[in-house]
Amino acid sequence: MKLYIKNMATLRCIIVVKDALEKLGIQYSEVNLGEVSLKENISDTQLNQIKSTLLSLDLELLEDKKTILAQQIKALIINLIYHTDEPLVKNLSVYLSNQLHYDYTYMSNLFSNQLGITIEKFYICHKIERVKELLIYKELSLTDIAFKLHFSSVAHLSAQFKKITGLSPTHFKQNNGNKRDLVEKVCGNQK
Repeated sequence: MKLYIKNMATLRCIIVVKDALEKLGIQYSEVNLGEVSLKENISDTQLNQIKSTLLSLDLELLEDKKTILAQQIKALIINLIYHTDEPLVKNLSVYLSNQLHYDYTYMSNLFSNQLGITIEKFYICHKIERVKELLIYKELSLTDIAFKLHFSSVAHLSAQFKKITGLSPTHFKQNNGNKRDLVEKVCGNQK
């Protein structure tokens, strides 16, 4: 049995959800961003306990199929940008279609309707937020960051960064290096 959870966007959320399930005595096989695979079916009482616990953690159990798909798209993008170093071999639309087994046009329209932002804009905003994070750490050069996040060039990264933040990466690093958004709040990710 799978459960889908809204606003589960960080590795810390995974730890919190695992802990909550263990306290409830619910056995799971896997907990990923936005998704929990349970080892067995649960009762309605257990489901209500999970819903209540998640709400107390500012998380929400999803049941609507369209909302679940939008959250799966978000989770894949967030995981791709923040939690994997694997290169994106195909373009984003092919990647999402292959992962979720839906036509990209359908997913794109659904995502825009559900969240009020396009998949591409969501993806770019999160890439820029990741750039901010890497700039703050000061461990990688701008060239390394551009390569790591699969920008075509440093100039492309800089142009996208300025378009989203209003600042050049260098200006951000010098003057605003501690100002980042929470992953859950980046670029219209409030829904």
